[in-house]
Amino acid sequence: MAFAWKAAGLTYNRYLAIAARVVRRSLKEEQRLQAERRGESDLRFAKWENGKQGELKNLAAANEAAFAESAGKEGQ
Repeated sequence: MAFAWKAAGLTYNRYLAIAARVVRRSLKEEQRLQAERRGESDLRFAKWENGKQGELKNLAAANEAAFAESAGKEGQ
C-alpha cells in the first residue's frame, strides 16, 4: 500500500513542509508568528572544483532559477 504523499507525487520532505505550514497557519496569531520565524531557513551551497570552493549561492534562489530554466526549455 502506497503512502498518500507518494501517490500525490510528493517527496517526504515536501510533504513535511506542507504539513508544517498547515499547522503553523492554524495557530493563533501570536503563536503563529513565533512558529513561522522558527520555520524560516536560509540555506546556501557552493560548488567545489579542483579543491577550491566556488561562489556561495542561496539554495532557494538557485532552485527557482533552475525551475524557470527547465520550464522554458519544455515550452520550446
